[in-house]
Amino acid sequence: MVKSDLVDRVYEKVGFTRREAVEAVEALFNEIKAGLARGENVRISNFASFYLREKKLRNARNPKTGKPICIRPGKSLTFKPSKQLLLSTDRSSHDSSDSR
Repeated sequence: MVKSDLVDRVYEKVGFTRREAVEAVEALFNEIKAGLARGENVRISNFASFYLREKKLRNARNPKTGKPICIRPGKSLTFKPSKQLLLSTDRSSHDSSDSR
């Protein structure tokens, strides 16, 4: 599924015009991005959470040469699905395997 598929589904289910559906999906994604840019964690009930994690300076090894290197500190975005999302995807995968 890609963003245009989400727009199509919002268009069909909510009754927005196509332009309104595009704006709604864009607004949702922009708010998630803005919250993360401010350093906030984003939690969407019954769906998932997005967390920014601080990565410290760490030592590693170049796999090609074997030489030790330092990896700079930075931020990492983590996606954690909710229990409801995990259960629904688990259930749907069982449903699709039964129909084979």
